[in-house]
Amino acid sequence: MLENYTHIHKEELELRNQSLESEQDMRDRWDYVDSIDVPDSYNGPRLQFPLTCTDIDLLLEAFKEQQILHAHYVLEVLFETKKVLKQMPNFTHIQTSPSKEVTICGDLHGKLDDLFLIFYKNGLPSERNPYVFNGDFVDRGKNSIEILMILCVSFLVYPNDLHLNRGNHEDFMMNLRYGFTKEILHKYKLHGKRILQILEEFYAWLPIGTIVDNEILVIHGGISETTDLNLLHRVERNKMKSVLIPPTETNRDHDTDSKHNKVGVTFNAHGRIKTNGSPTEHLTEHEWEQIIDILWSDPRGKNGCFPNTCRGGGCYFGPDVTSKILNKYQLKMLIRSHECKPEGYEICHDGKVVTIFSASNYYEEGSNRGAYIKLCSGTTPRFFQYQVTKATCFQPLRQRVDTMENSAIKILRERVISRKSDLTRAFQLQDHRKSGKLSVSQWAFCMENILGLNLPWRSLSSNLVNIDQNGNVEYMSSFQNIRIEKPVQEAHSTLVETLYRYRSDLEIIFNAIDTDHSGLISVEEFRAMWKLFSSHYNVHIDDSQVNKLANIMDLNKDGSIDFNEFLKAFYVVHRYEDLMKPDVTNLG
Repeated sequence: MLENYTHIHKEELELRNQSLESEQDMRDRWDYVDSIDVPDSYNGPRLQFPLTCTDIDLLLEAFKEQQILHAHYVLEVLFETKKVLKQMPNFTHIQTSPSKEVTICGDLHGKLDDLFLIFYKNGLPSERNPYVFNGDFVDRGKNSIEILMILCVSFLVYPNDLHLNRGNHEDFMMNLRYGFTKEILHKYKLHGKRILQILEEFYAWLPIGTIVDNEILVIHGGISETTDLNLLHRVERNKMKSVLIPPTETNRDHDTDSKHNKVGVTFNAHGRIKTNGSPTEHLTEHEWEQIIDILWSDPRGKNGCFPNTCRGGGCYFGPDVTSKILNKYQLKMLIRSHECKPEGYEICHDGKVVTIFSASNYYEEGSNRGAYIKLCSGTTPRFFQYQVTKATCFQPLRQRVDTMENSAIKILRERVISRKSDLTRAFQLQDHRKSGKLSVSQWAFCMENILGLNLPWRSLSSNLVNIDQNGNVEYMSSFQNIRIEKPVQEAHSTLVETLYRYRSDLEIIFNAIDTDHSGLISVEEFRAMWKLFSSHYNVHIDDSQVNKLANIMDLNKDGSIDFNEFLKAFYVVHRYEDLMKPDVTNLG
């Protein structure tokens, strides 16, 4: 009787929990969806639930005409997608056959034209044409919400044939830095904050991987020597709201009263990040690291597993690690994304690792092709390449690599100019004769020491500095042909460089303080933001300089600062851009 009672009690408890979840879903639906009306004057696409393939066509045609989907439909699509995702396992298992190949797509990063081109070449998702989209749908590009809507609507129509994996950019903290948050608030000024709130939950329920035919592992980043697929199959993935916040930090500053916080990120009095509902509340540090590794890691040719110093998360894993993990779980291949490749894909580790990247022209026009893979059990993967811009689609590989390298050199020059004061001091300390020249070794030592970038500086020197006939570097030429444009000439150079270097981080703090997203903060809030930033990053600038700058920025003396305009004012000018005046590359 006791055992039977316990069994019945357990079933009652489960039913009660399901009932509570259902009631919460109904309340959330009212808060997020039903309380927003679609006016008769709205002339964009109108979706009919339950969705059909007709709605996919409707959405595609509307977005080709650059129409904006109403916030009511955006929220309803996200809400319904989240409901389905909550029922799914951490890894989706799918099977292929000669009559049913599966298409794997990599990063799209808000580049809608690439998605249109994939569908044009390969067909729309359907029961006979399944797809896996391997993360990083959003950020960087200007059409992230349109891509997300197309993928979610297609998923709701074909939940067994369109599969979504989480990438490292399906993360509200990454969105603050890399553009998706700004895109949402620009396109949905009235209901943008509601969309951001539900996105935070939506991301957490995305599956973290797909396994094809029980032999091909598809994840966004990679693996490490400690990757445990058994643990990853059972980890509570929804507790990982942001991979950028370790469990220790979250648990230390648990915020329980946060259901209606604005974007889901605030700062406590000590400058530590707090998030809604303690996102990693039930994850151990080991579980958190496991998810970090599969979302952030990159393959390398060198054996072993070592820290991914470039990204600051995950690891670099070698061919031996790939063989070990694949053998351990009876797998044959790892398909991942996460890295731009000139040809849109790359095969390494003796054919066991494939990188697929689907955003063409990622760095700039002509820099790379996009690609996707078609898989069928028992056959070799087939690769399909494309490039959106017609003028560059036939460029030879060497020319595309040159474009990527030039773009990388340009970004590196911007890193250099942002540390001009520190580098100049370092150069002068080495220049005992006050000649203005150093050996290449001395110059390289200063560059690596100040910038903290482990790069082949000797090889790069010919692209960055002038070298005299004796092989010595004219070290001040490190800053030639480039400058940071000052918003106010009175600002101290060191302060300007520091603000430029950390402007993405300052923007995150600003978005946390600017709760109404007006783009304005008070002079006092600006000072407080700077103190918070200064203490958190251990960057010290004289208070009088900050106060002086704050007063100058308050142009009409009303006590408010337009911080977004201020950030835009700090940009790098390359000499050739003074003549050409194109859009300037932003480091963020």
